[in-house]
Order: sequence, then structure tokens, then C-alpha cells
Amino acid sequence: MNDSPITARAVALVAAKKPEAERLGTSLAELTNDPDAFTRALGAGFAALSDAEYREGSRRIAPGLGAIYGVRWPLTAAVERCFRKATRGERPAGYLELADRLFAEAELEPRWFAFGLLDRLLPVDPERAWQLLRRAAREASDWITVDSLAHPYGRGIILEAYRWAELEQLVYSPSEWERRLVGSTIATLPFVDRTRGREPRIAVHGLGLIGDLIGDAEPNVQKALAWALRALVLVDPAAVLAFVEREAVQAAASDDGHRAWVLRDVLVKLPADRAAAIKAELGPVRRRAGAQSTSTSRIAIPA
Repeated sequence: MNDSPITARAVALVAAKKPEAERLGTSLAELTNDPDAFTRALGAGFAALSDAEYREGSRRIAPGLGAIYGVRWPLTAAVERCFRKATRGERPAGYLELADRLFAEAELEPRWFAFGLLDRLLPVDPERAWQLLRRAAREASDWITVDSLAHPYGRGIILEAYRWAELEQLVYSPSEWERRLVGSTIATLPFVDRTRGREPRIAVHGLGLIGDLIGDAEPNVQKALAWALRALVLVDPAAVLAFVEREAVQAAASDDGHRAWVLRDVLVKLPADRAAAIKAELGPVRRRAGAQSTSTSRIAIPA
């Protein structure tokens, strides 16, 4: 099948600019001790790599997205990969100040780059790195930022299990983006560390938090919860199946369209025969605009 003109243009642009992105990532390694110079160089580099068409497209798929340069993901990944390669073996102690400086930029790409710095800092300076991650969560206002933040959040939880309590608090946040971060982090955990992120305890904690949030009325939260359930199939498929079957009974009994939407989005990852039975159980239950949240976390918060 031939690529569309839009896809062909994107592929050509990435191919043309990839060497420039790689040079940028390598050159940044010389500036880690000067946050201001690093930030100026990163900003100038991202501006040179930007694509107006991609910038406008990003705003369409992520309403509410703040200022961005509009750098396509493969180019951003090339910058990060070459920076990581050039700084391999370097102690990331100075990354806290660097990340803090990047957070001050108007455009979001420097902030997303800072998340990678904090991911590397967590094993060395977990408490101060986590404080910046929490700040980023409070300030998030779009799903791209939240889902980018999920990876270092997952790293922090794997390194220090008591960080699960941080997600437990976010379940009750009035911010849909902090609540989405709960689902996104759970979804990311099996991939942050393919051994520790797939231990049985991950499913136990994760399903507990999803159980508190399922029924949330915000589509952005619902999408993250479905993503999390699909990811947890890699950890404990039997537990996920039992969870979905149990929640389907509740959704059908209460005509809960919010809950049903999440469950339907997971069926593709379940055994075909059991998925068919769950689909039949849910029957005509559909999500309705304006319906109130039915999650235990939202019910527990006074209006």
C-alpha cells in the first residue's frame, strides 16, 4: 500500500533532519553544567527541528496543549538517545538544576526532555527528583505531557514501593490529568522494567487503583484506565479477567456507561470466548454525555 502524501512528507522530513537531531543530542552533553546554556541550545535545536504541520496536528489530537515547537517524535527520540549515549557513565547529580531550568520554558518539549533527566536521577536522588515530578503532575494540562510523565513515575514506584501511596492520593485529585496519570503510570510499569514491573504485586496494586477510578466520567481518565488494564494482562491475565468480569456485572446492573466503555476497550486482550460473554453481559449499556461519575473516588469527594 502506498503511503499518503502526508505520511511520505513526514518520513522524508524525519530522514532529512535526523542527523541534525543526533548532533544536537551529542552536543548537549558538553553543557550539562550550565543550565542556561543547555536550555538555550536545546530550544534553538528544537526550533530548527520543528514542523508547523506537526505542531498544528498535535493541537488537534491534544486539545488544550500548550506552546510547543512541533518536533516529530522520532527526532525528539534521536536527540534523547544521542544525549544519553554521550553522557553514559556521567553521574546525573546536576540534572536536578537542569530539569528545574527546563521546566521554566514556555514550550513543552524542554519539559518532556526534563522528564528523561529525572528518570535517570531517580536512582541517585529520589526524593528531590520526585518533588519535581510531582510539580510536573500538578502543572500538566494535556494527555501527551501526562503520558510522558508516566515513565519516570513508574521508575520511581519500582525503585521505592512506598510511592504507590502517591498514586493513591492522585485517585482523589480534582484534576482529570492527575487522575489520568494513575492509569498511565500503571500502564507503563510493565515496560519501565520488564522484570520488576511484571511482578504479581504490580497487578495487585494496579487493579486496586483502577477499581477506585473506574466509572470516572472523564474520557481522558477512561482511556488511561483501559490502557492500564490491557498492560496488566502481561502481568496477571487471570486477575485482569476476573476484574473485568466482576466490573461488567456491576456496569450492567447499574447501567454504568462510563464503566462499560473502559471494559469494552479491554476485550481484545482477553480470551475470545470470555470476551464474548462479557460483551453480551454489557449489552446495550453505553456512555452518555453528562452522566455523573460513578467511581468510588469521585463519590467520596463532597460536591
